Amino acid sequence: MSDAAQMWITAVPPFGPDERGVLIGIDLQTDDPGQLMISALTDRGHEGEEGVFYLLPDDLWARYERTGDRLAVRVLAWPESIDQQLAGGDDAFREAVAGLRRDDLVDGRVTLLRREIETDFLAAPEQGVLLVEHAGRATLPELFAAFEQGETGFAVVGAD
Repeated sequence: MSDAAQMWITAVPPFGPDERGVLIGIDLQTDDPGQLMISALTDRGHEGEEGVFYLLPDDLWARYERTGDRLAVRVLAWPESIDQQLAGGDDAFREAVAGLRRDDLVDGRVTLLRREIETDFLAAPEQGVLLVEHAGRATLPELFAAFEQGETGFAVVGAD
């Protein structure tokens, strides 16, 4: 399954019953340092009302890029957020993300993940991106089923 197969344009509940948005699968069993860092940064927020966890507003951000019929989405983090996560992590985590490229910067932020698909979808200005964390790669129906069974979590990150 390619990386593009882990990005979908679909109707998802956080965006509203009739609104389509970008959904990206984050594999918790991967050895990809960017996905591992995304997962770690989604754990840095704080819990609000029951079952709702809020990310720190600047830890993760998404950037839409369109070239012809291709839509790319980058998930980005400030270098300082990465450094704080590394400082608080254990040796196994630091070793797992040691290969994280920190030279692919967009407006000073590090690119943790970039996915691209062919679509005519145009995101609304500043429409968030839904990140769905799951164990292993999954199809869209598998992601929704896992979410319904409480086996996966999601985060909506701001975008531009």
